[in-house]
Amino acid sequence: MASVTSKHGADTSESRRNELTAAEIGAVAHLYRGEVYRSTIWRTRLDTTTNWSVVTLGVALSISFSSPNASPLPLVLVGVLILLFMMLEARRYRYFNVWRARCRWMETHFYAPMLDEGDLHLEDNWQKTLAADYLHPRYHVGYLVALGRRIRSNYLWILLIQSLAFAGKLAVHPTPIQSWRQAIDRADVGPVPGEVLFFVGFVYVASCASVALWSKRYDARRSAVRGKERSDSMG
Repeated sequence: MASVTSKHGADTSESRRNELTAAEIGAVAHLYRGEVYRSTIWRTRLDTTTNWSVVTLGVALSISFSSPNASPLPLVLVGVLILLFMMLEARRYRYFNVWRARCRWMETHFYAPMLDEGDLHLEDNWQKTLAADYLHPRYHVGYLVALGRRIRSNYLWILLIQSLAFAGKLAVHPTPIQSWRQAIDRADVGPVPGEVLFFVGFVYVASCASVALWSKRYDARRSAVRGKERSDSMG
């Protein structure tokens, strides 16, 4: 008899979760507002690091192209700063992604069904997924995935501009180059030969492009497994 009572009690408890009370709906609404606020704050932080990269690259361009005899070295050194900002932004993105995913989860499983059908479909247990994310908070994406997403969004274009500017500086200043050998000689930085600089630059850009491509394929595989787009899922 105890097991029967327990079973009926579980059934009764389960049936009560077929709808939310007005107080619970209000609590979810306030929760959503809080998550939107946090995602907005962290989105602003993402834009900040991107702006830092753009500004520092602009300063390097101004210095290197200020005169025909100006050194192209600032365009090389700014790559270190861009890499630092890129890594910092990837870390910030992992935090932003948590708040964004929760907001999107509530939009697709709470607000959209409520407005469209008037039924929250609690039988799908979407609320349990959200509750588990609050009980055991974690990053929804790995660091490399976050890095690849930021490169695809912004930094691939920044690196392209940096590379073209460096090549253009060598090609036109102080006079137009006449041969490939002359371009390599102009790339010399103190004891570091131009060949090494070109090789490091190629590895740098190619590595970033590879991480971006890998993360895109990873997101595509993940979406295919889940049957939904990244913006509609947790992470």
